[in-house]
Amino acid sequence: MRRRPPSAGRQSLSGTRVWYTSAPFLKWPGGKRWLATRAAEISPVRFGRYYEPFVGSGAMFFALRPRAAVLSDVSEELINCYQQIQEDWSIIWDGLVDYALNHSGALYYNVRATEPRERGDRAIRFLYLNRASFNGIYRVNRSGKFNVPKGSKSVLIYPYDNFQEVSEAIAGVDFRCSDFEALIDEAREGDFVFCDPPYSVAHNRNGFIKYNDKLFSWSDQIRLRDALVRAHTRHVFALLSNADFPGIRELYRVKGFGCTPLSRRSVISAKAAARGTYGEVLISNYPLRVDGPE
Repeated sequence: MRRRPPSAGRQSLSGTRVWYTSAPFLKWPGGKRWLATRAAEISPVRFGRYYEPFVGSGAMFFALRPRAAVLSDVSEELINCYQQIQEDWSIIWDGLVDYALNHSGALYYNVRATEPRERGDRAIRFLYLNRASFNGIYRVNRSGKFNVPKGSKSVLIYPYDNFQEVSEAIAGVDFRCSDFEALIDEAREGDFVFCDPPYSVAHNRNGFIKYNDKLFSWSDQIRLRDALVRAHTRHVFALLSNADFPGIRELYRVKGFGCTPLSRRSVISAKAAARGTYGEVLISNYPLRVDGPE
């Protein structure tokens, strides 16, 4: 039986009544569920098209529900999963339920070793591995093989699961598998770009950097800064979330941008002792409705 929990409504920032699930259907390292709870405070009051070039679990997108959106990531499997749910959510849901009902260590490692060719089968595999692997990490080795061990969870279907609702939410989304720079360069006046790139440093021992299969280098951070500066000159709203350390702040010490420090609790580390409160910073070219930029 498909789960359809009651939904809660709210008024979107663009003035349209929207409905939303309580959480994204994916768990993603560095995901912004915690930040999405403050989406109304940190986003422009009104904006045109929404762009997110590092979509991951899409927490900010699901919180905002913009009328028009372009979502992208370099992970082909991630984007394919979104596209398959967009096309026919019931096939993906039924496949996930089937795996969940038969979940075991043997099944997990058997599925991990397979490489299905059909896009629907790939999406089901991706989603099952996302929910059953250690901490929901999706990591591949240098040969492109998924290599994350099985996690400890035995329940893989969540109370808030509602794939029909997810499919409706992403019905009009333009999904891309592309580099961030080209996507940001598409944004025009009044559009909103939200960037949550992989960290290029392991700050405060959070260990996040080791989960990136393709390291987001410092040169990529510079490319991202330059793309956002160009977007600023086109009067695009730009918001960036990143690790709060001097190098990042210095990188965005450019006209039109301000920094707002935040803190959150890290939950990704396998060792409890390494989990703790660490700093993040929001960098924007418009005023945030939180404690003002420094």
